[in-house]
Amino acid sequence: MFKRNKILTVVVGIMAIIGISSVMIPTNALTINAKNVIELWLNKPQAMVNGELRWIDDTNHSVTPISKWGRTLLPVKFVADNFGLLTTWDAKASKVTVMQGGELAGTLTESGSTSVLPLAEKLALAFMKKNPKVRISYTGGGTGAGVKQAAAGTVDIGAASRDLKISEPDLMVHAIARDGVAIIVNKGIGINGLTMDQLGKIYTGQITDWKDVGGRSGKINVYTREEGSGTRDTFQTFVLDPKGLKMSPACLAKKSNGEIQMSVQSDPNGIGYVSFGYAEGVKEILLEGKEPSIANIKNGSYPIARRLYFLTKHNNNVLAQAFINYCRSEEGQKIVMQEGYIQLAD
Repeated sequence: MFKRNKILTVVVGIMAIIGISSVMIPTNALTINAKNVIELWLNKPQAMVNGELRWIDDTNHSVTPISKWGRTLLPVKFVADNFGLLTTWDAKASKVTVMQGGELAGTLTESGSTSVLPLAEKLALAFMKKNPKVRISYTGGGTGAGVKQAAAGTVDIGAASRDLKISEPDLMVHAIARDGVAIIVNKGIGINGLTMDQLGKIYTGQITDWKDVGGRSGKINVYTREEGSGTRDTFQTFVLDPKGLKMSPACLAKKSNGEIQMSVQSDPNGIGYVSFGYAEGVKEILLEGKEPSIANIKNGSYPIARRLYFLTKHNNNVLAQAFINYCRSEEGQKIVMQEGYIQLAD
């Protein structure tokens, strides 16, 4: 059954197949004895898992178990995460497959966005700790490379820090976190903030000296990302495109967030833009008077924000889907927050 953009499955049918027992008690609660002891309540958005309250759906807190045809229905993702099962989704056939998980084993390869890289590595380490027979490797290269390699099937998972373009291959898109793009300057420049208009004029070459935006006198050295970067695309979309502006060819292109951060840190006149996770050793400045912070991303006041994605060619790679499910789970989203990114919206 499809409801609220979720595939719902009949709990009793799944349990009968895999040998899990359950008991319905008079308070409209269903107790399930799987790898976890799970208590569910009809029309309530949380379940008790081993004595701990968890959302039925981490990304939509209005989703509840429902009763239909005399049966209890739950989102398939909740079944997968808590009943020790694995699921795959074939979009072309509109088919979901549910299977017993057993012990996960195998190798996954990832490539793409350097904004996603630090988070992907932490998520992979945590997932491999839970699943000792799994190995996950990640290489950068930028969003463009992640899209191309996922589409070609040369990696299992691509990573992107922007939405797919209409000109790119149709891939399965899995949001794993939210992020902001911070404007960074060398600590010695002496400015606290810029407007979007000033920032656009710096990147188009209309403003070339720091004294024209309230800083000390000195030529502005402007750093940008290379073509194909998701961070560059996000910057272009929010800062330049609304006014029909083109980035100056004098901007110095770098291949990663890390290279931008190091260049600005070592250049007394440098300015650049990076993912929130790359601002060490430089000064993050206000944009339109707003601090580049998690709180301001959540409330919508900071002007350059985006989602981070994993991309797959299809959803029939059980190991890749298990890893993505973990990244989007409550445990995975805790790692997202610990690493300074923003969890997926409720």
